[in-house]
Amino acid sequence: MGFQIEQKLVIAVASSALFDLSESHQVYIDQGPDAYRGYQERNLDLILGKGVAFSFIRRFLNINRCFPQEAPVEVVLLSRNSPETGLRVMRSIAHYGLDISRAAFMNGGSPYSYLPAFNASLFLSAHEEDVKSAIAIDYPAGLVLPSRIADDEDDVELRVAFDFDGVLADDESETVFKQDGLSGFHAHERLHMARPHQPGPLADLFQKLAMMQRLEDQAQRRDPSYRRIVRIAIITARSAPSHERVVTTLRSWGVSADETFFLGGMDKARVLSVFRPHIFFDDQLTHLQSGPGGTIPMVHVPFGVANRRPGAPQPALP
Repeated sequence: MGFQIEQKLVIAVASSALFDLSESHQVYIDQGPDAYRGYQERNLDLILGKGVAFSFIRRFLNINRCFPQEAPVEVVLLSRNSPETGLRVMRSIAHYGLDISRAAFMNGGSPYSYLPAFNASLFLSAHEEDVKSAIAIDYPAGLVLPSRIADDEDDVELRVAFDFDGVLADDESETVFKQDGLSGFHAHERLHMARPHQPGPLADLFQKLAMMQRLEDQAQRRDPSYRRIVRIAIITARSAPSHERVVTTLRSWGVSADETFFLGGMDKARVLSVFRPHIFFDDQLTHLQSGPGGTIPMVHVPFGVANRRPGAPQPALP
């Protein structure tokens, strides 16, 4: 029997992240909702192009093909469309063979409030206000940034890369860095190296991806020729001695990454160009400027002090 939805790793994706809706969105902006509805109805059978998150979602769903009995992952479509205008999206999903059967259509409203109902560990959208509103109430969300799509169908791996502070962990240390500079940050981390961080917005996603790795461990023990598909990296600007607290935190969660990079402020693009993730999550836009060649899907997680407006109140340190 497959996992129930409460046990699954669920990702909620907006149609704006999954497909290229730039043309139809422009119709909506220029001519309004009635013209948009007519446009979608006239183009019902015109398949939408792949969006920024498409290659990530396609590979993510492949986990179920490797583990058909467990079917441990699921993708849910959360859309601002109506069911009628969403028909084109659903037909495009069927055209590409994506195993997405659950959907919510909000008739112009924001769908993020339904994330807990679907047990979602991540909401991906190109609608900035939806993402910011979700993060503001502690829901896990990320804003997909424009990039060119490079989806190599012969590449079966799913490679996911995360920043650490403000993404996997809370922004406690980032706050210290903003207030006290690099020396104050290192002093704080040395003092607290044995104390795990509180989880950040995507900690649950990371931990459940680690569960997929454990399924792959079991598959490899049963069949040494099994080819692993999930590969996770942490790419952080930290360096020694602040690296120890990252290790402490992950150990307390009972998880680890396949590859971990402590770059000490080095340009992350140098590592990203080698790892070639199908999605990279970071809380700072300066680390997400198009990426190597503009072909790495970048996701901004607008969480914590790095995304607070100048002059806004700062949280007190614990």
